[in-house]
Amino acid sequence: MTEKAAPKTPKATKPVTVVTPEAVPVAKTNVLAIVALVAGIAGLTVIPFVSSIVAVVTGHMARKEVRRTGEQGEGLALAGLITGYIGLGLGVLVAVLLIAFFGIVIASGMNGYYDY
Repeated sequence: MTEKAAPKTPKATKPVTVVTPEAVPVAKTNVLAIVALVAGIAGLTVIPFVSSIVAVVTGHMARKEVRRTGEQGEGLALAGLITGYIGLGLGVLVAVLLIAFFGIVIASGMNGYYDY
């Protein structure tokens, strides 16, 4: 006497939900903020005075645009401003020191050293 086992019924499963990835909009970075940062770094290294002026001007413009449009780049603009102002300060300091140095040299009368 062999008894046949009753066929197994499949267990009920939860319905599968398929999620398709959606593109998440990413706020773009303000171009003037990037320019301000690059110009600020260049003002400290490659092109001392002119690039620092560019960094300060574009940094202020970028901060204004970021507040108005809600773009990314507030930190970049601030870093550009800081490096720009530091570059301007160092440029003015070097200019003052050079003028003082040459003023002292001229006032000391260099001609007196070569009297024979």
